[in-house]
Amino acid sequence: MKIYKTNSGIVIHHQENFYWTSENWDAFINRPQLYGEILEELSSLDKDPLYERRIESDLLAPIGTQEVWAAGVTYYRSKEARMDESKESGGATFYDKVYEAERPELFFKANPIRVAGHRQAVNIRKDSTWNVPEPELTLFISSHETIEGYTIGNDMSSRSIEGENPLYLPQAKTYQRSAALGPCLFVPEKPIPSETEIHMEILRDGKLMYKDHVAISKMKRTHTELASFLFRECEFPAGCFLMTGTCLVPTGDFTLRENDLVSISIDGIGTLTNKVAQRS
Repeated sequence: MKIYKTNSGIVIHHQENFYWTSENWDAFINRPQLYGEILEELSSLDKDPLYERRIESDLLAPIGTQEVWAAGVTYYRSKEARMDESKESGGATFYDKVYEAERPELFFKANPIRVAGHRQAVNIRKDSTWNVPEPELTLFISSHETIEGYTIGNDMSSRSIEGENPLYLPQAKTYQRSAALGPCLFVPEKPIPSETEIHMEILRDGKLMYKDHVAISKMKRTHTELASFLFRECEFPAGCFLMTGTCLVPTGDFTLRENDLVSISIDGIGTLTNKVAQRS
């Protein structure tokens, strides 16, 4: 099933039907065995004749008070790209070590006010010369450390800043509208299958600048492994979102520009589309 957060409440899409509830977002999604819990409640919810308008015009990012975290160097292609961007600063070997290490790279990405939703703008930094989107399957993990759902994430990255020095990672990754989530929270009965594919397209003035796809089976680490490391010394009272890393990396001669259109699709979830902007 798919759960949409809107200005007027929560829309639930299950099979051919749409339902609506005004329940608090955090309380609604932060439950273990979420799929079964919602399934039991559907018979008591009203069917929603306004779902099209809500989803088209009132859609919000599927996040409440949760933090967004991210994992890095979880795909081999990501390791290569991060090593390439850091070779001049002497930091390239860090990423090789992280890829092979027992402990994954995990970092804080964004709080809710820095997250864009579907059809909202994501930003590039004015002080960065090399900016890219990073399409990522994103986990919703409940406060009980259970993976309850999935969404699409765009981990916007200022690679020129990170390439100067690995210690600049927070500035390269965390700024206003540096993350996007959406369009929904996908809550399946079983974990998402390993053959699930991530697709990304970048358009500039209607011209296709980049297109590629990858199966999440290419990830080196498991979703439960990443979640367990994140929860080792952190508590998340309303649950959290965890971006699981990227393998789709545009070539080094490409950088995002204002008004570019980034579309990320993941099988079973949908498509997250964001226009690129720069803060004035």
